Order: sequence, then structure tokens, then C-alpha cells
Amino acid sequence: MAYTVVWYDRQGIIDKVTFDAEKTAKAHAVSMFATRKGDDGVVSVEVRKDSGAVVFSHAEN
Repeated sequence: MAYTVVWYDRQGIIDKVTFDAEKTAKAHAVSMFATRKGDDGVVSVEVRKDSGAVVFSHAEN
């Protein structure tokens, strides 16, 4: 099953990255959030299953 990390800025989706494992996708989202926030203006991130169900999310103002 694939898991997609979806990055959002204030305008909407700015990037999507696909991983094979949920644990890897979550680790990527957590470890890259601060960097993406500073570099790209990211305000939230989600990890979604193929079905579209959100399995992890994080947001900051």
C-alpha cells in the first residue's frame, strides 16, 4: 500500500511525495516539517493512504 505525504501552504497543496510504508511517510513528514515551513511556507502536512484516509496530520500557525 502506498502512503502519500501532502504538503500545504496557505493557498493549498504545494507538493506530494509517495512512500511504500506508513512509518517512513510519517517520519519524513515530521522530520521535514520545520525545514519546509521555513523554506516553502508550509503550514500543514498530511499522510494519506491510497484510499484517501488521513492517517497522520500536523499543522502550525
